[in-house]
Amino acid sequence: MLQLLVSQVVRQFDADPVLNGVSFEVRAGDKVGLVGPNGAGKTTLFRILAGFDEADSGTVQKPGDLRVGILEQTTAFDPASTLLNEARAGLAPLYALQREAEEVAHRIAATTEPALHDKLQKRYDELQLHLSRQQAYNLEHRVDEVLQGLGFAQDEYHRPISTFSGGQQNRVLLARLLLADPDLLLLDEPTNHLDVGATEWLERYLADSTASLVLISHDRWFLDRVTTRTLELYRGKVTDYPGNFSKYWQLKAERAEVQQKAFEKQQEYIEKTEEFIRKNFYGQKSAQAHDREKKLERIEKIDRPQAIVGPSMSFPAAKRTGDWVLDVTHLSKGFDQPLFEDLNLRLLRGHRLGILGPNGCGKSTLLKTLLAELPPDEGQVRLGTNVEIAYFDQQLASVDPELSVIEAVRPANNPLMTPGQIRDLVAKFGLKGDVVQQQVESLSGGERSKAALARLAAVQANVLVLDEPTNHLDLWALASLEEALREFDGTVLFVSHDRYFLDRVATEILVFEPGRWRLYDGNYTQYVDSMRRAAEELKAATARETAKGKEKPGESKGNPGPERVKRKRKFPYRKVVDLEADIATLEARIATLQELLGNPDTYRDGQKARDVKDEFEAGQQRLAELYEHWEEASELN
Repeated sequence: MLQLLVSQVVRQFDADPVLNGVSFEVRAGDKVGLVGPNGAGKTTLFRILAGFDEADSGTVQKPGDLRVGILEQTTAFDPASTLLNEARAGLAPLYALQREAEEVAHRIAATTEPALHDKLQKRYDELQLHLSRQQAYNLEHRVDEVLQGLGFAQDEYHRPISTFSGGQQNRVLLARLLLADPDLLLLDEPTNHLDVGATEWLERYLADSTASLVLISHDRWFLDRVTTRTLELYRGKVTDYPGNFSKYWQLKAERAEVQQKAFEKQQEYIEKTEEFIRKNFYGQKSAQAHDREKKLERIEKIDRPQAIVGPSMSFPAAKRTGDWVLDVTHLSKGFDQPLFEDLNLRLLRGHRLGILGPNGCGKSTLLKTLLAELPPDEGQVRLGTNVEIAYFDQQLASVDPELSVIEAVRPANNPLMTPGQIRDLVAKFGLKGDVVQQQVESLSGGERSKAALARLAAVQANVLVLDEPTNHLDLWALASLEEALREFDGTVLFVSHDRYFLDRVATEILVFEPGRWRLYDGNYTQYVDSMRRAAEELKAATARETAKGKEKPGESKGNPGPERVKRKRKFPYRKVVDLEADIATLEARIATLQELLGNPDTYRDGQKARDVKDEFEAGQQRLAELYEHWEEASELN
């Protein structure tokens, strides 16, 4: 079923239109990614689709009963309202139907008039059918699933919404939208303010949802796992590609190559034809020349491919260090509670170590401890021979906001670097023209990130330490940075929540997990495969132990006894799939609690710290029970 038909939409704010004849359609069940460079007009298009803005010309058609939901970036909350009330607002129509059904049931029980009884019964049946279709009999479970999946704790449900941070309030808006369950979702950067665990939960939720979806995101891993179509918005036009982001990236390159060859071949034909016409226009072959001139006028010109080109980032050749650049032994650091303990690693020359973990687990603290900006509680950090470090911090403090770009990028270790040299350098990172004379504080987030990366290159270090370098960069700048780091012949240590970036850049990964850390060889895909294999081995071992426990004394697999005694149930009957859903929800909650336990702010409120610790311990105990229940259900159901 056609849900959205966009035809020749134009929107113009200045001389050049942002949208210039945009056309596409969305059908029921489509999962569409909308990509394009920063400033291409993606958010403007979203606002027109949602009805918040009007096109200058063109049409947006959709069925009158289509329920469209858009993720707002800000909203005015009632400061006295609670987290739970704001989330439940997404289910307001279903709660209203539940109340009406209860009222109709009371009226049925009270009436003695047959005609009224039949009328009320009919209405009650209609309400029950509607509630059944909307799966509205366990609304509180749905609220719990979404809130906990997005990282909220149960003890936060009754907190006033005004006590939450801006990022947390954005997560509340996302929760409310998901619970409203519209027919068509318009999501603009929904993974902002989410850690990896919550992002993975959202991936699964959206991929499994029956709702249609149009999604703007810089998270390429997220796009790959959620979307099945990709729309590219560039220079006011939309181009439709089948498949997810990776497929789009591949097809885009293939189409550009084919179009470039066709363009070059046609240009060669046009040049030869024009040359023939010039030479023979008045000679013996003038008839042929006139004929070719007419054909040339009728030819359908092939356009040169309009490639979206990222900046040509690069880092200078690195001076050689010793075989190892960083040696960490028994390192511990915390604030009231430990963030990491007994950390041991040795970073070798030429390796690229990515650090991954939930928000608040201590990733940035680890970098600052390694750089001696923070003292360790225990342990030692040693630098190797000839190590020179350049640091990119996620607050971008390395570029002074009060200086011009040229002055902010100039490195302290090379004060003689000329303005011309700096211009050439920052141009490689995508900063050109008058922007290089502007103050850093006037730049956009993406431009400031590029200036900080350019300064990293200007320092000419052999070890790059980067804390969330992908923030604010569009997809093409990300691809350029990945390539630059892969070609860099020095050593790289970086923190990132961007799984696609980790997959492309890392040669080994340090993962912070609840209560421990682990070091894996390889990139993010190899880390995920390792985790999957470990889970499969654990499941197989559990199955073997279960089978072994079912054997009677003296009985073996090859010599079964005369009969088997079926295991008695310890737990009430439940479906395996329901238990798996509860396990996934509880694991997400435990990860959130672990994150809170690693956050120094938690311990400013003693009672809150105790409550979080108690809930964490109770959650671990409950998780063990759920796994036992799951094993029983898998065997006996």
